[in-house]
Amino acid sequence: MPGSRFAYLDAPTPLAIAHRGGAIEHVENTQPAFEAAVALGYRYLETDVRATADGVLVAFHDPTLDRVTDHTGRIDALPWSEVSTALIGGRDPIVPLEDLLTAWPDVRFNIDVKAAGVLAPLARLIRRTGVLDRICLASFSDARVAAARRLLGPDLCTSLGPKGVAALRLSSYSPRAAGLVRIQAGCAQVPLHLGGRPLVDERFIAAAHERSLQVHVWTVDDPAEVDRVLDLGVDGVMTDRPSMLREVLTRRGAWSAT
Repeated sequence: MPGSRFAYLDAPTPLAIAHRGGAIEHVENTQPAFEAAVALGYRYLETDVRATADGVLVAFHDPTLDRVTDHTGRIDALPWSEVSTALIGGRDPIVPLEDLLTAWPDVRFNIDVKAAGVLAPLARLIRRTGVLDRICLASFSDARVAAARRLLGPDLCTSLGPKGVAALRLSSYSPRAAGLVRIQAGCAQVPLHLGGRPLVDERFIAAAHERSLQVHVWTVDDPAEVDRVLDLGVDGVMTDRPSMLREVLTRRGAWSAT
């Protein structure tokens, strides 16, 4: 496919993306997980962002601390002084997003924006740290994706929101629907199946590539499945098993740590 206009995507494909740092091989969204992925050669890390009650951005998936830490409560209702004492898996502290973004100058981050209240402080953080070229923002909310573009401008790489993905899928079957896909994003980041039906196939990938959109699939943790989606022509794979994905890409002569 043609090269992307977004600096975030100017790397050899397929992109290898460590989902939450590698949530099967390590405890998700922890500094040891991210460090292990970088040590393997990963230059794309996926994480999530939430904000504490006093506006500290953290790399954390759930709205509450309950599932993965030794504390309870909603993150957006608690101050950082309390959230910072919670331990993920009973041993690893929650990572402030700023610490993560500034840890490695050559690592790029795919960030899932989990709540509308995150956007303004996130935009300020991205501007202050100068990491716009190393960021792709994603969300299950089209409104959040659009708001991120308004806040950070046309150089921000985002993935398509749910409506954009649906329009892209429809356009892959009906050329008359092509106008439904408004091309502002850099990529479509999608699951392999949606509603119990396959989503990613040759048609979907072709429709994306016709619009200079990369296709990144999540979350692929089986080596045979990785081979299958790479054979289809996807441009990136998110996995909870970074070691496995590196092995498959190395076997195929497609591993790149750039």
